[in-house]
Amino acid sequence: MASNGNMASNGTQIENRASNGVNGCNKRKQTEQNGNSENSVIKKMANGNHTESVVSAESIPGKSDLKFLRKIVDIIIKEGLIGAMDREERVCEFLQPEDLKAKLKELKINREPSSEDQLTEICKDVIKYSVKTTNPRFFNQLFGGMDQYTLSGAWITEALNSSQYTYEVAPVFTLMEKEVYSKMLGLIGFDGGDAIFVPGGSMGNLYGMNLARYTKFPEIKTKGLYCLDKPLCMFTSEKGHYSIKKSAGMMGLGTENIFPVKTDKLGKMMPEDLRNKINIAKGEGYEPYFVNATAGTTVLGAYDPLSDIADVCKEYNLWLHVDGAWGGSAAVSQKYKYLMNGIEKADSMTWNPHKMMGVPLQCSMFLTKHKDVLQDCHCANARYLFQQDKNYDVSYDTGDKSLQCGRKVDVLKFWMLWKGKGDDGMERDIDHLFMLSRYLANKLKQTAGFRLIQEPECTNVCFWYIPPSLREQEENKEWWDKVAKVAPQIKARMMECGSMMIGYNPDGDLVNFFRMVQSNFDTTTADMDFLVTEIDRLGKDL
Repeated sequence: MASNGNMASNGTQIENRASNGVNGCNKRKQTEQNGNSENSVIKKMANGNHTESVVSAESIPGKSDLKFLRKIVDIIIKEGLIGAMDREERVCEFLQPEDLKAKLKELKINREPSSEDQLTEICKDVIKYSVKTTNPRFFNQLFGGMDQYTLSGAWITEALNSSQYTYEVAPVFTLMEKEVYSKMLGLIGFDGGDAIFVPGGSMGNLYGMNLARYTKFPEIKTKGLYCLDKPLCMFTSEKGHYSIKKSAGMMGLGTENIFPVKTDKLGKMMPEDLRNKINIAKGEGYEPYFVNATAGTTVLGAYDPLSDIADVCKEYNLWLHVDGAWGGSAAVSQKYKYLMNGIEKADSMTWNPHKMMGVPLQCSMFLTKHKDVLQDCHCANARYLFQQDKNYDVSYDTGDKSLQCGRKVDVLKFWMLWKGKGDDGMERDIDHLFMLSRYLANKLKQTAGFRLIQEPECTNVCFWYIPPSLREQEENKEWWDKVAKVAPQIKARMMECGSMMIGYNPDGDLVNFFRMVQSNFDTTTADMDFLVTEIDRLGKDL
């Protein structure tokens, strides 16, 4: 046992070390404020102050200065942004795969390092031969456009290179997440609920299926599907997203145990058929547990009648999840939020701000009105990461709510966008997209050769182009077979000239048609006029 004298001496040493630690921190802070810190390597690099004692090109290749990065940023701004957004520039430089391989001569990774000049040229080629999704005439997918605020958030995120699992390593981002979650939960009537960023809408739908199963049968988490007496089944619209089928396979539920629910002529789920399918499933010995409705279907942009569907789910005690990845952003608009009527009755929702809200890919959220179920369902209590005796409130550590461990920070780019625009700006932009869809629909109805499939509900506008050679003919099977070939041929010509990009697809009994979607805030009514004129130019000789 140590003597009292030694104990006193040790105590003094401990106090001195503690004092020196605090003083050391203060001294370092002071010197950094004065610009004299020997450890301030980045400042010296950024200012061009290269010191042999700090770093050298030979010791850390590529980090001796930031000249290369500055050069690439200039190229990105000039060619990847300003050039890409120019309507007079091509939306794409399309080449067949083998031809593109021939153009990208530096594609192969070699044992020897490439020079910075080589890397610079490669970056230019990447931009040149990539699709310019920021161009106002890119209409091909459910995303597009560019906003300076959100892009700056994305760049800062990449520079800081953190993970979103704990407050310890992502303090600012954790607080931002809570702010964004709270706002979005409030917009859909999920006040007091919970949310988490997920890597895409498909993963958000998987979360809904998993939480629903855990809520009804919590023992599955530990004992697996073997503890159930009956096979589980689920229900989704026949126009719903294919991710439900993928998730059923991944979760061991089986794709054959999905009951597709009929839709009406507008593509909306029919509540009466949902009730019928539930009764059929129960009669066949299934245990129904989950219903997936859609707010803005991928092709037609239909909004399911959420309130009526929710009533059916309540009657049978089923979890209602709403896939609002595409059309959920209508909740931001006072004018169009009626499309989401009944969302407050749902249990969970998927929402992709990287679609209609204009955040760069990817930015997706899963939201639920049930406060603790994310944590209870997904937690694994990894002691090396989620210690309960940290020096802060560990309720701010959100990582155990996720199926992931490391989780990319997606909140800053979203927060920057919303902060920069405010609620008024966000609403104005959403309303603008809806306005464009209505404008285009009216334009098509007034233009010879175009046939609107149905009035738009979301911002999807679906239509056929009938070339002069097929007009005023009997519309029999042979005629429709010819119409089915029109959109693919026009799309091929469109890609070759690079004037714009728009998708096409069949749907049910409908042969190939153009699916026009509005997601770029920079697109104008003049661009809608151009689209109609350009399709006619490209297809009138077919």
